[in-house]
Amino acid sequence: MKKIATLSVMPAAMLALAACGSADDASADATADTVEMPADEALADVSEEPVEDADANSEDESTGPTEETATAAADAAADVAAAAAAAAEEAAE
Repeated sequence: MKKIATLSVMPAAMLALAACGSADDASADATADTVEMPADEALADVSEEPVEDADANSEDESTGPTEETATAAADAAADVAAAAAAAAEEAAE
């Protein structure tokens, strides 16, 4: 009975929400001329020249995990997965 009542109220709610909407075309308001600033205007106040970052292209070997760290993380993940599987089996029994 509750399903029938809910299904009978849904069309009325949809019509009420549709009546609250408007049919204005939003794409006309959001043209490139009104939204974006030309690049020349955006950079008009910049007087400094860009500088090169020496560290940006450095090939530092210390970034990223080492093989030992990755192996330890994999072993820890395997232990957690085994513990979760054992807990799931125990809960199923």
